[in-house]
Amino acid sequence: AAINKMIKETLPNVRVANDARELVVNCCTEFIHLISSEANEICNKSEKKTISPEHVIQALESLGFGSYITEVKEVLQECKTVALKRRKASSRLENLGIPEEELLRQQQELFAQVSE
Repeated sequence: AAINKMIKETLPNVRVANDARELVVNCCTEFIHLISSEANEICNKSEKKTISPEHVIQALESLGFGSYITEVKEVLQECKTVALKRRKASSRLENLGIPEEELLRQQQELFAQVSE
């Protein structure tokens, strides 16, 4: 479903045959399997138990996909930035010192005022 959505977003005005969509999905699945397997081997060689982004980047390089690395690093940085913003927003809510139930009650009260 995610790959079909990406196809629609990338080619909004183009019709893609079902067998072509299926082929793209299968290619993506195979690519992910290939990169994951290689990253897992690299992870094991470095005696780690968790595949890290660095292992994936090394896998891309060793499999001949080095041209993707710059873009992959950019996307990784974007993901880290989004995760940091989420954590900050979450901690801001926690730092208010107001229980979630009270915040929900206040929100409902504000909704009621707006609808009046």
